[in-house]
Amino acid sequence: MSQPSVLAALVAGLRGGSIDVVDLTAPLSSATPVIRLPPAFGQTAVFELEEISRYDDRGPAWYWNNFRSGEHTGTHFDAPNHWVTGQDLADVASVPAGRLLAPAAVLDFTAEAAEDPDFLVEVEHVKAWEAVHGPLPEGGWLLLRTGWDARADSQEAFLNADEDGPHTPGLSPDCARWVAQESPVIGLGVETVGTDAGRGHSFDPAFPCHSYLMGSDKYGLTQLRNLAALPPTGSVVLAGPLPIVTGSGAPARVLALVERP
Repeated sequence: MSQPSVLAALVAGLRGGSIDVVDLTAPLSSATPVIRLPPAFGQTAVFELEEISRYDDRGPAWYWNNFRSGEHTGTHFDAPNHWVTGQDLADVASVPAGRLLAPAAVLDFTAEAAEDPDFLVEVEHVKAWEAVHGPLPEGGWLLLRTGWDARADSQEAFLNADEDGPHTPGLSPDCARWVAQESPVIGLGVETVGTDAGRGHSFDPAFPCHSYLMGSDKYGLTQLRNLAALPPTGSVVLAGPLPIVTGSGAPARVLALVERP
């Protein structure tokens, strides 16, 4: 008797429950937190629905909406051309489909971020994780778990800003450069509003995750949820951004496949 194909085994695992599908996506609504830039700069739009018809005289048998949203609103995908360092690289519609399905490493710094919202991950932290779990996956994602998704129901708590600016965890400038230029991953995923730490505006370079990752033809995933349901290694992430031609990014449905022990 021939062995089942890899895809048949995957379908069997999904149907039989030996593979869980974990939704890493925040629901998208007018209440979804959005980043705030200083007033001198352009601002991203809050998500809005405009009803076209709802089983009424505008359309008796159908309900549908127009929507307005920033490319970088809610759970979203950052393409290389989002930053000046990657301006000549791929837009979100040009990201190869094969790179939207990739293994993930989940690094948990929930305790550190709870103690210090400005906590920064250093290269040594990643190396210590690798000493326990093995190397970061080739062509995979580095997902940063900080527990920040627990704040996502409040714009103010999520941004956690004061007169000095936002206070959210992230990578140090040196770690951002290392992830972008030396590590084997294709991108960084975070639970916060953007891939950079809240203090990223004051770093050198400013917003180093954006600067280094985009300039290295790598990607970002932001405002992820439910990373606590993922093991440190072994999950596979499916990131599905809207393929907006010339777009710098797009809202995305992000899922993870996780084998049950």
